[in-house]
Amino acid sequence: MSATFLSSEFFHNYKRNPSAIAGSAILLAFTVIVLAGPLFVAQNPYDVAQLDLLDSYKPPVWLEGGDARFLLGTDGQGRGVLAGILYGTRVSVMIGVSAMVMSCLVGTTLGLLAGFYGGRLDAAIMRIADIQLSFPSMLIALFLMSAFGTGIDKVLIALTAVGWVVYARTVRGSTLSEVQKEYVQAARVAGLRDGKIIRRHVLPNVLTPLIVVATVQVGSFILIEASLSFLGVGVPITEPSLGLLIKNGFDVLFSGLWWTSVFPGLFIMALVFGINLFGDFLRDELNPRLK
Repeated sequence: MSATFLSSEFFHNYKRNPSAIAGSAILLAFTVIVLAGPLFVAQNPYDVAQLDLLDSYKPPVWLEGGDARFLLGTDGQGRGVLAGILYGTRVSVMIGVSAMVMSCLVGTTLGLLAGFYGGRLDAAIMRIADIQLSFPSMLIALFLMSAFGTGIDKVLIALTAVGWVVYARTVRGSTLSEVQKEYVQAARVAGLRDGKIIRRHVLPNVLTPLIVVATVQVGSFILIEASLSFLGVGVPITEPSLGLLIKNGFDVLFSGLWWTSVFPGLFIMALVFGINLFGDFLRDELNPRLK
C-alpha cells in the first residue's frame, strides 16, 4: 500500500469510520469464503456420492444429536448446511458481481450516448428507462425468468435488464454537465471524433458516482437472485445458491428444523449488510455535496 494512499484524506476518514471498517471486514471475510470456501469443509454438498440420507436433518453440533462433521447441521439430503452455505455464497456473489458489471456496461454506454448526443436518442433511451422504473424490479425479473426459464445465464440476463437503468440515468445526468465544459468544446474544435471524446474525456469524469452505485447494486442483485431462487425460477436445484438453501429450509421450518433455513438467511443478511455499510461510506466520501 503506497504512502500516498496511507496519507490521503480518504484513508484518514476510513480509519475514523467504524461502519466502514466493519463493512470492509465483513466483505474481506466473505471474499475469503468465496475464494477458499471449499477448503473449510470436507464435503462437497453437490456431489451425490458424498451424501448419505442417514445424515439427514442432524442438528447443529452444540445441540443434542449433533455431529462434529456438520457444525451447522444438515438438510434433508444429508448435506451439511455450512458446506452448502460456503458453496452457495460463491455462486450468489458471482451472480451479483457479474450482473453488476454487465448492467454497468450496458447502462453506462446508453447513458453516455443519451447525454452526449441528446435529442431523439436521449428521449428514446430515457422514456424506456422511465417505463421500466414504473414497474418493480422484482416483477420484471420474475416475468423474464418465467419467459426464459431457469439457469444462471438467464438470471444474469434478467438482472442486467433490471439494473441498467440506474447507471444510464446517473451517467446521462453527469454527461449532460460535462459536455458543456470547455475541455469538451476544445476537443471538438480540435477535430477529435465523438468516440474518442467520449472515451478519453467524458467517461473518466463520470465514473465516480458509478462506484457507489455499483457497490450497493451488488447487494441488491444478491437479494433479487435469492428471491428468484426461493420462488423456484432462479438458479436450478442442481446449482448451489443461498436462495435455494433458504427455500429448502423453509419447507421444514415449522417442523423444528430451523437451522436449515436460519443459517443461510443470516449469511445472506450479513453479506448484504457489509456491502451496504461500505457502500454508504463510499457514497459519503465520493459525493462532494455530502462533505
